[in-house]
Amino acid sequence: MNNTFSENSQIGIVSAFSELVNTDFQGEMNALCWYRNLDGDFSEIVAQLRLKENITEVYPEDLTALELSEKGNTAREIILKDLQLLTDFGASPSLNLLKCYERDDEFDFISTDVYSFHVDRSPIPTDTFLCTYHGAASDIISNSQAEQKIRIPEIRTKLKELHDGPEEEFENFLKENYFDLHYKAHQDAVPVNLGLGHLWRLAVDHPKQEVQPCIHRAPRENDGEYRLLLIC
Repeated sequence: MNNTFSENSQIGIVSAFSELVNTDFQGEMNALCWYRNLDGDFSEIVAQLRLKENITEVYPEDLTALELSEKGNTAREIILKDLQLLTDFGASPSLNLLKCYERDDEFDFISTDVYSFHVDRSPIPTDTFLCTYHGAASDIISNSQAEQKIRIPEIRTKLKELHDGPEEEFENFLKENYFDLHYKAHQDAVPVNLGLGHLWRLAVDHPKQEVQPCIHRAPRENDGEYRLLLIC
């Protein structure tokens, strides 16, 4: 077991999908990891898939159409099983072949793209599930090691100038533009990389959530390498 995960109070380790979906978040723990060392050649799958856009959704029928080696087929069966487990649970998983996400460079003092540390928000009780099978993997960070960007005085001042409206509408402005979801890591912060093959469940900001939402970010992609990511 990876000591980086097991010794981190933010992360709970489970050994089965049933544990992943039935274990409650509590205290500082807002990330659960089904820790796995997967067999199979996921790079073979990536090499055969066709990137149509920067983010291309891959469907089960796309996977089953591939001519794969034994190790490639093992990887395919793992992905198909993960998709089925999440679907049976009631989630809507998506398998994405990724070159890159869209960048938000509209303002020089705040960014709202997924490369920025952020939390997910939902109007209903839900969680974020993700697994990176190939390529660079996402990071998470403990809530004590980051600060909400809208609470940083110089950023807040600039956002108020951008709003240029009634004070009582400012908080709604922040939410409507997703500024309140983004965080700045402290200088001494130590992000945790989620690694390859592990299926994660991250806490989301919703009305019934009893823990702080999990702060995470998409990684900068490796040059010339696509990511294969399951997410929902």
